[in-house]
Amino acid sequence: MREKNVLQELYNVIEDRRDNPIEGSYTNYLLEKGIDKILKKVGEECSEVIIGSKNNNKNEIIYEISDLTYHLLVLMVSQGIKLEDIESELEKRREKIGNKKSGLK
Repeated sequence: MREKNVLQELYNVIEDRRDNPIEGSYTNYLLEKGIDKILKKVGEECSEVIIGSKNNNKNEIIYEISDLTYHLLVLMVSQGIKLEDIESELEKRREKIGNKKSGLK
């Protein structure tokens, strides 16, 4: 049985939209508008995650984190960053022990 990787599947769809635009696609709209529009949406979604978290509403938090994740994937595709790049960076960080920055409580 094949393991389902929703993030990879969504990333692949975003890449496909970049390579094979579909009229009326929100993903194509973002990619066509460029980095400023994509970054604006990432910022908006970050704020909405913060608000949802402050509201202590689990469903709202899940919804907003999903929106943020989608927009981050669009950003990644637009910048040529693969999911594997992020996985590699996270693997490096996981191997570190005692890397707490000084001055943090």
